[in-house]
Amino acid sequence: MRRRSTSAAMLLIAPSIVFMTLLFGWPMVTGILQAFGGPSGLTTDNFARMAADPYFWPSVRNTVLLIVVMIPVQFILALAMALLIRAKPKLSGLYFYIWAIPLAVSDLAAGLVWLVVFTDRGYLNSLLTSVGISPVSWLAYDNYPSMFMTVLIAEVWRATSLVFVIVVAGLQSIPKDYEEAAGVFGAGFWSRLWHVTLPLLRPSLQTALILRTILAFQTFAVALALTGQNFPLVVGETYRWYTGLQDTNVASALALVVMAVSMVTAVGYLRLLRDQTEGAS
Repeated sequence: MRRRSTSAAMLLIAPSIVFMTLLFGWPMVTGILQAFGGPSGLTTDNFARMAADPYFWPSVRNTVLLIVVMIPVQFILALAMALLIRAKPKLSGLYFYIWAIPLAVSDLAAGLVWLVVFTDRGYLNSLLTSVGISPVSWLAYDNYPSMFMTVLIAEVWRATSLVFVIVVAGLQSIPKDYEEAAGVFGAGFWSRLWHVTLPLLRPSLQTALILRTILAFQTFAVALALTGQNFPLVVGETYRWYTGLQDTNVASALALVVMAVSMVTAVGYLRLLRDQTEGAS
Protein backbone atom coordinates (compact mmCIF):
# COMPACT_ATOMS: atom_id res chain seq x y z
CA MET A 1 0.00 0.00 0.00
CA ARG A 2 2.85 2.36 0.83
CA ARG A 3 4.49 1.71 -2.55
CA ARG A 4 1.20 2.31 -4.35
CA SER A 5 0.70 5.60 -2.48
CA THR A 6 4.22 6.72 -3.36
CA SER A 7 3.73 5.84 -7.03
CA ALA A 8 0.41 7.69 -7.15
CA ALA A 9 1.96 10.74 -5.50
CA MET A 10 4.85 10.76 -7.98
CA LEU A 11 2.43 10.56 -10.90
CA LEU A 12 0.47 13.50 -9.52
CA ILE A 13 3.51 15.75 -9.02
CA ALA A 14 5.36 14.63 -12.17
CA PRO A 15 3.81 17.36 -14.39
CA SER A 16 4.83 20.02 -11.88
CA ILE A 17 8.38 18.66 -11.71
CA VAL A 18 8.67 18.65 -15.50
CA PHE A 19 7.23 22.17 -15.74
CA MET A 20 9.55 23.61 -13.05
CA THR A 21 12.55 21.88 -14.61
CA LEU A 22 11.78 23.42 -17.98
CA LEU A 23 10.96 26.80 -16.46
CA PHE A 24 14.14 27.15 -14.40
CA GLY A 25 16.53 24.46 -15.57
CA TRP A 26 16.46 25.10 -19.31
CA PRO A 27 17.16 28.88 -19.11
CA MET A 28 19.94 28.21 -16.60
CA VAL A 29 21.62 25.63 -18.83
CA THR A 30 21.24 27.91 -21.85
CA GLY A 31 22.78 30.82 -19.95
CA ILE A 32 25.73 28.73 -18.78
CA LEU A 33 26.37 27.51 -22.33
CA GLN A 34 26.23 31.08 -23.63
CA ALA A 35 28.59 32.29 -20.90
CA PHE A 36 31.20 29.69 -21.89
CA GLY A 37 30.34 29.69 -25.60
CA GLY A 38 32.56 30.92 -28.40
CA PRO A 39 33.15 30.57 -32.14
CA SER A 40 35.40 27.55 -31.64
CA GLY A 41 33.52 25.89 -28.75
CA LEU A 42 33.65 26.25 -24.99
CA THR A 43 35.97 29.01 -23.76
CA THR A 44 36.58 31.40 -20.88
CA ASP A 45 37.24 34.37 -23.16
CA ASN A 46 33.88 35.90 -22.28
CA PHE A 47 34.89 36.16 -18.63
CA ALA A 48 38.24 37.66 -19.64
CA ARG A 49 36.46 40.30 -21.72
CA MET A 50 34.09 40.92 -18.83
CA ALA A 51 36.95 41.47 -16.37
CA ALA A 52 38.91 43.64 -18.84
CA ASP A 53 35.99 46.02 -19.39
CA PRO A 54 36.74 49.41 -17.76
CA TYR A 55 33.26 49.52 -16.20
CA PHE A 56 33.34 46.06 -14.61
CA TRP A 57 35.42 46.61 -11.49
CA PRO A 58 33.83 50.01 -10.71
CA SER A 59 30.44 48.29 -11.01
CA VAL A 60 31.57 45.56 -8.58
CA ARG A 61 32.82 48.19 -6.14
CA ASN A 62 29.61 50.22 -6.38
CA THR A 63 27.38 47.15 -5.99
CA VAL A 64 29.24 45.82 -2.95
CA LEU A 65 29.42 49.25 -1.30
CA LEU A 66 25.73 49.86 -1.92
CA ILE A 67 24.77 46.51 -0.39
CA VAL A 68 27.05 46.91 2.65
CA VAL A 69 25.56 50.32 3.48
CA MET A 70 21.98 49.78 2.31
CA ILE A 71 21.08 46.47 3.98
CA PRO A 72 21.77 47.57 7.60
CA VAL A 73 19.99 50.90 7.03
CA GLN A 74 16.93 49.16 5.59
CA PHE A 75 16.73 46.63 8.42
CA ILE A 76 17.08 49.28 11.13
CA LEU A 77 14.37 51.42 9.53
CA ALA A 78 12.08 48.45 8.88
CA LEU A 79 12.44 47.15 12.44
CA ALA A 80 11.76 50.60 13.91
CA MET A 81 8.67 51.05 11.74
CA ALA A 82 7.40 47.55 12.54
CA LEU A 83 7.82 48.08 16.28
CA LEU A 84 5.95 51.36 15.99
CA ILE A 85 3.09 49.60 14.20
CA ARG A 86 3.06 46.88 16.89
CA ALA A 87 2.70 49.53 19.59
CA LYS A 88 -0.58 50.52 17.85
CA PRO A 89 -0.47 54.30 18.06
CA LYS A 90 -3.23 56.39 16.55
CA LEU A 91 -3.53 56.00 12.77
CA SER A 92 -1.21 52.98 12.85
CA GLY A 93 -3.18 51.39 10.00
CA LEU A 94 -2.64 54.50 7.89
CA TYR A 95 1.10 54.42 8.64
CA PHE A 96 1.26 50.82 7.47
CA TYR A 97 -0.37 51.56 4.11
CA ILE A 98 1.74 54.68 3.54
CA TRP A 99 4.99 52.82 4.30
CA ALA A 100 3.94 49.94 2.05
CA ILE A 101 3.23 52.19 -0.96
CA PRO A 102 6.77 51.84 -2.44
CA LEU A 103 6.09 48.11 -2.92
CA ALA A 104 3.86 49.10 -5.84
CA VAL A 105 6.49 51.36 -7.43
CA SER A 106 8.85 49.89 -10.02
CA ASP A 107 12.61 50.44 -9.89
CA LEU A 108 12.64 52.77 -12.88
CA ALA A 109 9.67 54.77 -11.65
CA ALA A 110 11.34 55.23 -8.26
CA GLY A 111 14.51 56.44 -9.99
CA LEU A 112 12.53 58.95 -12.06
CA VAL A 113 10.71 60.21 -8.96
CA TRP A 114 13.98 60.90 -7.18
CA LEU A 115 15.51 62.34 -10.36
CA VAL A 116 12.96 65.13 -10.12
CA VAL A 117 14.22 65.77 -6.59
CA PHE A 118 17.99 65.65 -7.18
CA THR A 119 18.39 67.07 -10.68
CA ASP A 120 20.09 70.47 -11.00
CA ARG A 121 16.73 72.27 -11.23
CA GLY A 122 14.89 69.82 -9.04
CA TYR A 123 12.91 70.31 -5.88
CA LEU A 124 15.88 70.01 -3.53
CA ASN A 125 17.96 72.69 -5.26
CA SER A 126 14.88 74.90 -5.50
CA LEU A 127 14.43 74.55 -1.74
CA LEU A 128 18.10 75.35 -1.11
CA THR A 129 17.90 78.41 -3.36
CA SER A 130 14.80 79.66 -1.55
CA VAL A 131 16.68 79.70 1.77
CA GLY A 132 19.78 81.36 0.30
CA ILE A 133 21.98 78.29 -0.20
CA SER A 134 23.77 77.70 -3.49
CA PRO A 135 22.44 74.75 -5.49
CA VAL A 136 24.49 71.55 -5.60
CA SER A 137 25.14 69.29 -8.59
CA TRP A 138 24.00 66.14 -6.82
CA LEU A 139 24.28 63.93 -9.89
CA ALA A 140 27.50 65.30 -11.37
CA TYR A 141 29.88 62.59 -12.64
CA ASP A 142 32.79 64.04 -10.62
CA ASN A 143 30.82 64.08 -7.34
CA TYR A 144 30.94 60.41 -6.38
CA PRO A 145 29.80 60.75 -2.71
CA SER A 146 26.77 62.72 -3.83
CA MET A 147 25.87 60.20 -6.56
CA PHE A 148 26.20 57.34 -4.11
CA MET A 149 23.97 59.06 -1.55
CA THR A 150 21.25 59.80 -4.12
CA VAL A 151 21.18 56.18 -5.30
CA LEU A 152 21.23 54.97 -1.69
CA ILE A 153 18.34 57.23 -0.64
CA ALA A 154 16.23 56.26 -3.64
CA GLU A 155 16.85 52.53 -3.17
CA VAL A 156 16.23 52.68 0.60
CA TRP A 157 12.94 54.49 -0.05
CA ARG A 158 11.91 51.96 -2.69
CA ALA A 159 12.90 48.66 -1.07
CA THR A 160 12.64 49.12 2.72
CA SER A 161 8.91 48.42 2.52
CA LEU A 162 9.60 44.79 1.56
CA VAL A 163 11.62 44.22 4.74
CA PHE A 164 9.02 46.16 6.71
CA VAL A 165 6.13 43.92 5.60
CA ILE A 166 8.12 40.74 6.38
CA VAL A 167 9.10 42.01 9.83
CA VAL A 168 5.51 43.07 10.62
CA ALA A 169 4.31 39.58 9.70
CA GLY A 170 7.01 38.05 11.91
CA LEU A 171 6.12 40.27 14.88
CA GLN A 172 2.47 39.27 14.62
CA SER A 173 3.44 35.64 15.20
CA ILE A 174 5.28 36.47 18.47
CA PRO A 175 2.99 36.36 21.54
CA LYS A 176 3.23 39.44 23.71
CA ASP A 177 3.27 37.18 26.77
CA TYR A 178 7.03 36.69 26.39
CA GLU A 179 7.79 40.41 26.51
CA GLU A 180 5.33 40.95 29.33
CA ALA A 181 6.97 38.17 31.34
CA ALA A 182 10.41 39.70 30.72
CA GLY A 183 9.06 43.08 31.81
CA VAL A 184 7.77 41.57 35.05
CA PHE A 185 11.32 40.41 35.82
CA GLY A 186 12.65 43.92 35.29
CA ALA A 187 13.86 43.80 31.67
CA GLY A 188 13.78 47.18 29.93
CA PHE A 189 12.80 47.91 26.34
CA TRP A 190 16.25 47.35 24.83
CA SER A 191 16.83 44.22 26.90
CA ARG A 192 13.49 42.76 25.78
CA LEU A 193 14.22 43.69 22.19
CA TRP A 194 17.68 42.11 22.19
CA HIS A 195 17.00 38.97 24.23
CA VAL A 196 13.34 38.21 23.44
CA THR A 197 12.02 39.89 20.28
CA LEU A 198 15.00 39.56 17.94
CA PRO A 199 15.71 35.87 18.70
CA LEU A 200 12.05 35.00 18.09
CA LEU A 201 12.09 37.17 14.96
CA ARG A 202 15.17 35.42 13.51
CA PRO A 203 13.31 33.32 10.86
CA SER A 204 11.62 36.43 9.45
CA LEU A 205 14.85 38.41 9.53
CA GLN A 206 16.64 35.55 7.80
CA THR A 207 14.06 35.48 5.01
CA ALA A 208 14.15 39.25 4.59
CA LEU A 209 17.94 39.29 4.64
CA ILE A 210 18.25 36.68 1.89
CA LEU A 211 15.59 38.32 -0.29
CA ARG A 212 16.94 41.84 0.08
CA THR A 213 20.55 40.85 -0.53
CA ILE A 214 19.68 38.89 -3.67
CA LEU A 215 17.46 41.72 -4.93
CA ALA A 216 20.13 44.28 -4.05
CA PHE A 217 22.54 42.50 -6.40
CA GLN A 218 19.95 43.11 -9.12
CA THR A 219 19.68 46.86 -8.50
CA PHE A 220 20.39 48.99 -11.54
CA ALA A 221 17.23 50.75 -12.82
CA VAL A 222 17.29 53.31 -9.99
CA ALA A 223 20.97 54.12 -10.62
CA LEU A 224 20.40 54.18 -14.37
CA ALA A 225 17.55 56.69 -14.07
CA LEU A 226 19.51 58.91 -11.68
CA THR A 227 23.08 58.78 -12.97
CA GLY A 228 23.12 56.97 -16.31
CA GLN A 229 26.49 55.28 -16.78
CA ASN A 230 28.23 57.47 -14.18
CA PHE A 231 27.39 55.03 -11.36
CA PRO A 232 27.65 51.56 -12.95
CA LEU A 233 26.29 48.46 -11.22
CA VAL A 234 26.88 44.81 -12.12
CA VAL A 235 23.38 44.07 -13.41
CA GLY A 236 23.44 47.35 -15.29
CA GLU A 237 26.57 46.13 -17.03
CA THR A 238 24.72 42.95 -17.98
CA TYR A 239 22.01 45.09 -19.55
CA ARG A 240 24.60 47.24 -21.37
CA TRP A 241 26.42 44.24 -22.83
CA TYR A 242 23.15 42.65 -23.94
CA THR A 243 21.35 45.67 -25.42
CA GLY A 244 24.03 48.27 -26.15
CA LEU A 245 27.00 46.14 -27.18
CA GLN A 246 24.86 43.26 -28.53
CA ASP A 247 27.10 40.61 -26.94
CA THR A 248 24.94 37.92 -25.37
CA ASN A 249 27.95 35.80 -24.36
CA VAL A 250 29.54 38.40 -22.10
CA ALA A 251 26.10 39.40 -20.81
CA SER A 252 25.49 35.75 -19.88
CA ALA A 253 28.88 35.62 -18.16
CA LEU A 254 27.92 38.63 -16.04
CA ALA A 255 24.52 37.13 -15.27
CA LEU A 256 26.22 33.88 -14.26
CA VAL A 257 28.49 35.77 -11.86
CA VAL A 258 25.49 37.52 -10.29
CA MET A 259 23.66 34.21 -9.93
CA ALA A 260 26.67 32.47 -8.38
CA VAL A 261 27.31 35.29 -5.89
CA SER A 262 23.60 35.39 -4.96
CA MET A 263 23.50 31.63 -4.34
CA VAL A 264 26.71 31.66 -2.28
CA THR A 265 25.40 34.59 -0.23
CA ALA A 266 22.06 32.87 0.43
CA VAL A 267 23.77 29.64 1.52
CA GLY A 268 26.15 31.65 3.71
CA TYR A 269 23.27 33.41 5.44
CA LEU A 270 21.47 30.11 6.06
CA ARG A 271 24.55 28.45 7.53
CA LEU A 272 25.52 31.47 9.61
CA LEU A 273 22.11 31.92 11.19
CA ARG A 274 21.64 28.17 11.65
CA ASP A 275 25.02 27.84 13.39
CA GLN A 276 24.20 30.71 15.72
CA THR A 277 20.91 29.09 16.64
CA GLU A 278 22.54 25.74 17.34
CA GLY A 279 25.29 27.36 19.36
CA ALA A 280 22.77 29.20 21.47
CA SER A 281 20.84 26.01 22.16
